[in-house]
Amino acid sequence: MHQTAPLSEAARLRDRRLWRLAFAGMVLAMLIFGSNFVVSRHAVLNGLTSHDLLALRFGIAGLLLLPGFIAGGVKSCNGIGWGRGLLLAVMSGFPMSYLLLTGVTYAPAAHGATIGPGLVTVISIIGSVALFGAIITRQLIVGIVAVLLGLTCLGIAGTTHTNPSILFGDLCFVGVGLIWGMYPLLVQLWRLDPLKATSVVAVLSMAYLPFYALFFFRGFDVAPWWVIVLHGINQGVLNVILGLWLWSVAARRMGPAVAGRFPPTIPIIGTLLAIPVLGEIPSGLQVAGIGLIITGLFVASWRSPRPAV
Repeated sequence: MHQTAPLSEAARLRDRRLWRLAFAGMVLAMLIFGSNFVVSRHAVLNGLTSHDLLALRFGIAGLLLLPGFIAGGVKSCNGIGWGRGLLLAVMSGFPMSYLLLTGVTYAPAAHGATIGPGLVTVISIIGSVALFGAIITRQLIVGIVAVLLGLTCLGIAGTTHTNPSILFGDLCFVGVGLIWGMYPLLVQLWRLDPLKATSVVAVLSMAYLPFYALFFFRGFDVAPWWVIVLHGINQGVLNVILGLWLWSVAARRMGPAVAGRFPPTIPIIGTLLAIPVLGEIPSGLQVAGIGLIITGLFVASWRSPRPAV
């Protein structure tokens, strides 16, 4: 009896330490995802194209994750099946990434950081209701309406802006949200390991590399070497591998009620970071749209933790 108390206290201390590590990991994952739009926009402004970034993204990530893919079985597509693997590659591979990186070529980074996550949340809610029988609450409806109003504000701002290409970039971000929103639903529906699904997407997306070499490769002197190295690490390691791994591990430790409160910080990070890094000062209508989307994300994702039984 006297030995159980110290063990119980030690277990509580260990759980508290692990929770703090999970919290730190989740914060780091949000910083990676939120800054990606700004960092990708920086790459475009420094000589790289969306095709260059795609090659860096899937070339590096695919090579790093290829051993695990082979170990999981090539015939079975790393154990998830080729049909599912190809569908995941469409949802989170070349098509989605091309739209994202094309979007940051034409539109402000803050738009990408808000439009994409905003639509992903809407698609996730609709998909959860259709696939998993989730209940639509008044809170979810208010959150979705706020997101849609915010998207409308950004759309109006894009059409009235002196640079009409911004609207095209925003439409690319809409495509990102619509496609990417289905990816986590499929991973959940098929009960796949997130890192295994990521390796499938990265390896299959390496099929783009021969086309890049033949039609889009312009040499290694299109940008300073440090720009290529920086964005190779950001695209291939931080976003594709580290960010997703941190998110998956931390969410498993913290639980969905707490983990769901973090994604709304992505547009905040992207919007605030774009001001000093890129000098992107949003207009009044853009501020209103971004604010509505962020508010809608917080309202839709906020869930009270269930009391311990």
